[in-house]
Amino acid sequence: MFLHLAVIAALFLAQFAASEYIVLMLTRIMVLAIFAIGYNLLFGYTGLLSLGHAMFFATGLYAAALGTTLMGLTVPAAFAFAVLAGLAVSLVMGVITLRASGVAFMIVTLMFSQAAFLTVLYFGEYTRGDEGIVIPDTIRKFAFLGFDVDLANAVLRYNLALAFLGCAIAFSLLIVRSRIGHILIAIRENETRTSMLGYDVQRYKLAAFVMSGTLSAFSGACYALMFAYAGSTLASIQYSIHPLLWTLLGGASTVLGPVLGTGLMFVLVDLASSYTNANLLMIGVVLILLVLFFPKGILGTIRERYWKWLP
Repeated sequence: MFLHLAVIAALFLAQFAASEYIVLMLTRIMVLAIFAIGYNLLFGYTGLLSLGHAMFFATGLYAAALGTTLMGLTVPAAFAFAVLAGLAVSLVMGVITLRASGVAFMIVTLMFSQAAFLTVLYFGEYTRGDEGIVIPDTIRKFAFLGFDVDLANAVLRYNLALAFLGCAIAFSLLIVRSRIGHILIAIRENETRTSMLGYDVQRYKLAAFVMSGTLSAFSGACYALMFAYAGSTLASIQYSIHPLLWTLLGGASTVLGPVLGTGLMFVLVDLASSYTNANLLMIGVVLILLVLFFPKGILGTIRERYWKWLP
């Protein structure tokens, strides 16, 4: 717990020393880290490899963007609408996709995600396809609990992203240390034995799927409203691969692994881009080295070798 609080405190203090560019990058990292934390609940702790989480991220993204621009909802109402939409979509998709397992589950989630991506392009009249939806700054100014909020304000946006990240970390930690978290880990390790012990495996897998999808939609809604943009690129297969990569890099089945992985990947991309146009090659080399020396991700390997107590 103290380690997690220290990370939140360090991120809070970072804004006072960092440049405007770094503050903007950290804000984006924190929002997308919530996406990775949600993915980790399903993949890291339950052992279900999904290739369709871009669908849930896009659900929150477009529900928030269309809610404010097309439906006339206030920002808080659009945010709540986006999270509820993510919960509903993940529940329906979970009931359908969890009928499959293993490779079949991966393929089914990928197919649904691609169908969602094509739907975004098909309804380009509303979603504006690759061009995307830009949310006007006037809409992003609103009153909440007696306070005037402007999401175009970089400092407010940073601290709001930090607060949401703190909530996501606390939620993940609560789940992991609870009875349901222990059951999810048991399912990951040996689903057949867990079922033989009398647990309703499908129900717990569905619960993990819904929690994961809802957190992903939460992240998508944050992204749309904080950065005033929703585009089809954010619904593509790339955004199903990203959270998997971030989670593996930082350490699957660790609470802070997805946060570390997201931040490290952004730093690698930024540094590589400043030196060469072949930035993906440099990133690939670094990732290969990390896999060789940290086979369970950075925090996962550290936990295995040194800090056994790391959740």
